[in-house]
Amino acid sequence: MAQKTVLRKPKGFIDVYKHKPGAEKDRTHYCPGCGHGILHKLIAEALEDYDIVEKTIVISPVGCSVFAYYYFDTGNIQVAHGRAPAVATAVSRANPDSVVISYQGDGDLAAIGGNNILQAANRGENVVVFFVNNAIYGMTGGQMAPTTLLGQKTTTTPYGRNPQTDGYPLQMCEIINQLTAPVFVTRTSLHDMPNIRKTRAAVRKGIKNAMDKKGFSFVEVLSMCPSGWKMDAVPAQEWIKENMLPRFPLGTLRDISEEAPAIERPVPVMDADEVKKILGYGAFSDSNLEKNPDAAFNKVALRVAGFGGQGIMSTGIALANVGMEYGYNVSWLPSYGPEMRGGTANCSVKIQGDTIGASECTEPNMIIAMNQPSLEKFEKILIPDGVIIYNSTLIDIEPTRRDVKVYNVPITGIADELGDTRFQSMVNVGAFAAVTGMFDPGEIQGLMSSLFAGKPESVIKLNEKAVQRGYNYVKDNFS
Repeated sequence: MAQKTVLRKPKGFIDVYKHKPGAEKDRTHYCPGCGHGILHKLIAEALEDYDIVEKTIVISPVGCSVFAYYYFDTGNIQVAHGRAPAVATAVSRANPDSVVISYQGDGDLAAIGGNNILQAANRGENVVVFFVNNAIYGMTGGQMAPTTLLGQKTTTTPYGRNPQTDGYPLQMCEIINQLTAPVFVTRTSLHDMPNIRKTRAAVRKGIKNAMDKKGFSFVEVLSMCPSGWKMDAVPAQEWIKENMLPRFPLGTLRDISEEAPAIERPVPVMDADEVKKILGYGAFSDSNLEKNPDAAFNKVALRVAGFGGQGIMSTGIALANVGMEYGYNVSWLPSYGPEMRGGTANCSVKIQGDTIGASECTEPNMIIAMNQPSLEKFEKILIPDGVIIYNSTLIDIEPTRRDVKVYNVPITGIADELGDTRFQSMVNVGAFAAVTGMFDPGEIQGLMSSLFAGKPESVIKLNEKAVQRGYNYVKDNFS
């Protein structure tokens, strides 16, 4: 007696598509004749057969594939257009024992995501990419895609794709195959049963590689899009055979799965002292938090502001680096217009012992103003009992605030006396050290070689003088 066959959904699918809108929770939303449903089934069957449903994470971006979470009973992450390989990289590295699948269409992967897929492939990320190539933007209105064939009519190429204006169809398998890292690169099709069986084998190979941590697998699948192509389901299958196969020949371009070793990524050891040593820092290692607890400031939220070209960014970077050397937590956030040099510019610098929550100083307790517009703008947001250091060489008005401490320092003038206006940033550093008491000027000078690595010794010495001159001016005039 013949055994009764029970038809059911693979366990890789959700039993009832509860996330899918509408009343029909037992069927997919794909158009009749679309290849997505076929490929979904092949993937779901493999997940069940390999018993990895619970450890699989599917990444799907914009396009018809975005709704994969309707159907797969796996972890699912929906991402921005083209960014699936970048997110898959993060997910795979953070969860190395998971099986990560990136499921993408041609308008997504080969267009806005072109760089993302190349970089992930070049790094040999341990993911399997299923690339659905239907030669058109199927979801958003049937526009020309990177894989649209020459002469193919779309809503944006109504007279057919013209290579003189639109370029040529991208062959992603051939492009990926130029890279060193990928272990499996193949192209299959869904236009008839023999090729669906070959696609099934390719799907399983790619997933098995991800399970075994073999690295990057790329499975391109030629798929029907009857709605986008404006034809019925059966003619769409024939259209692949007659039109797509000549441009996108089927077959495996690379398979080194067997001999490829399992990926074992090095675990970075971020020892702070060792990193400083490697980078050439470390003029001193004791935290100033401990050796100078009586400093006027032990927590600074500073805005440095002025015209581009006045050393605004350099001041912020130098202070952040010095603070880091002293053992503080630091942040530096620049803000400037497209013109930068000659335009307005400012940066936020935080230097503190505890954790920094936000890098922008929206309520600074200190400002260094290099020109009058910056003084007028930022003194308004300074907190009471804060500090203003302003460049009295260029600013001939006094701050209007009476609830803050004010230091008028001829920053530009001091720099000019040293022979170069560019020393303004180091004058700022010295003045800052004198006002706050956070840093010792002699030790700051010891950092000049690392801050100005590659510069002539004469330049380094002049920057050291600039720090000392800024420090001395504040100490001599505001003691």
